[in-house]
Amino acid sequence: MPKKDCILNLPGYSIKKVSGENPVYIEVTYRCIVRCVHCGNKKLRKKDSFIRRIRHESIGLRRSYLCIKAHKYYCPACGRYFNQRFPGIGKYQRASESLRKQVFHYHSKRVSQKDLARDLKLGKSTVERWYHYGYELRHKKILNRSCPRVLGLDEHSFNRKVGYATTFCDLAKHKIFDVVEGRSEKDLEGYLNTLEGKDKVQVVCIDLSSSYRKLIRRYFPNAMIVADRFHVIRLLNQFCLQTYQQIDPDMKYQRGLLAALRTNPNNLTVKRLNKRERYLQQQPVIAALYYFKQRLHRLLMRKHRTAKRCTRLIPLFLKLVTSLKESHFESLKTLGK
Repeated sequence: MPKKDCILNLPGYSIKKVSGENPVYIEVTYRCIVRCVHCGNKKLRKKDSFIRRIRHESIGLRRSYLCIKAHKYYCPACGRYFNQRFPGIGKYQRASESLRKQVFHYHSKRVSQKDLARDLKLGKSTVERWYHYGYELRHKKILNRSCPRVLGLDEHSFNRKVGYATTFCDLAKHKIFDVVEGRSEKDLEGYLNTLEGKDKVQVVCIDLSSSYRKLIRRYFPNAMIVADRFHVIRLLNQFCLQTYQQIDPDMKYQRGLLAALRTNPNNLTVKRLNKRERYLQQQPVIAALYYFKQRLHRLLMRKHRTAKRCTRLIPLFLKLVTSLKESHFESLKTLGK
């Protein structure tokens, strides 16, 4: 019989015999070295043997049982007796962890207790108990996990009653790490104090808020603060529009023109493109600023670049930032800084 773990979804077992239709009885043996559960000694004496019948996850629509021959051992090193333990099967349990995970998964998908109890021949209280057990395991996993190497912070407002919430993201794996209620240092203090592995965080990506900078310097001392691309581009558009309005105060009354200057040229209609071109021909100063902004925007939008390619773009980026700092407009100087 095959020794592959993928059939049973349990490590270290070999299938000897399969019988029955529904339920399916699978006779298995444990092929790994048995150690003393108290001292870890490998030299053990067998004192007795017995058969454990364990409920296992369903195979298709059929229930299954694992029939495992277990032994009672005596350890000469520590002088203690113990029954053999098996990975994936808890002590004194008559169901495998895989079956518990299956119940938790289907109950989370809104399969009722009644249907699960009928299909798996379980009691409703057992389904409820296993469901709470699954949540406890997930909660422990969340509490014990370490901070990601590249962390992203952002705030979100849901409604006036709920208020703000801060989202922590693992940017290296493109996953949400956690969501915490509140956005101030007082709201996040309790959560950040319990967080493990804060000294291992190398990069923290945030918006340009000064409150988050103080928070990161305090709780993530070894992290480098990086501005979020979305907020940088948003700030670029905001300061450039302010500069346009300083040059041409009547622009703020022309919504169509503002939308044409703010929108990506690839997404503009022919009508708005013509309107934008006519206006830029009449305002050469705004035209120069607009094309400069588009050049910087295209540079910031270059994604999925390796470190070597990013190194080549750094001189161009620094040149554009220097041009902003040397500008005669205060808003562009502030943006450059």
